[in-house]
Amino acid sequence: MTRRRIVDLSHPIRAGLITYPGLPAPTITPHLTREASRNVYAPGTEFAMDVITMIGNTGTYLDSPYHRYADGPDLAGLDLSTLVGLPAEVLHVAAGERGIPASALNGFGSPGAAVLLHTGWDAHFGTPAYATGAPFLTEEGARFLADSGVALVGIDSLNIDDTESGGTRPAHSILLAAGVHVVEHLTCLGELPERGAFFTAAPPAIKGFGTFPVRAFAELPADS
Repeated sequence: MTRRRIVDLSHPIRAGLITYPGLPAPTITPHLTREASRNVYAPGTEFAMDVITMIGNTGTYLDSPYHRYADGPDLAGLDLSTLVGLPAEVLHVAAGERGIPASALNGFGSPGAAVLLHTGWDAHFGTPAYATGAPFLTEEGARFLADSGVALVGIDSLNIDDTESGGTRPAHSILLAAGVHVVEHLTCLGELPERGAFFTAAPPAIKGFGTFPVRAFAELPADS
């Protein structure tokens, strides 16, 4: 096999994690403890089985078109070829820039690519500072990427949209209407080059569900 380096781009999920203010934190409870399982299995054999209760918008997660549109594909309806091994184009955004305009995306947006917006906002994840002043993709930027035919857009910030401008969500609306997947709350994008990595973010195939956590990661040559 060709040698490669894997960069984990996901935030770990734990009980009590606040991803987005106002949304419930996950709870994790035991269904079968290791101690109790000793009465079920042969001597020396034990297992732990646990139950997690969480909203789909937890940790690093993917939005399918169904998240925004009732007639859009749900998680079970997504084509794996649009989620696995995508050529990654990483835009390293200048510090202090909130709204990412279309002009910043010149040279990005190859058909079928995953465009990943590295803002550095993931440094605030899990703290109150994460909730305000977060970078986002502008409506014009979203339209540029949708028209370019990209497969996926990801960001290491609170939301792909500006959550402080009222209830409108133009980036979600434009991208998901075009069948472009959205991945939010990424991390460690600063470890990736502008080009040369391959990106994967595949959720479980759940019918009638629009968002769910992913284990997002990038693959790079081992010597990069």
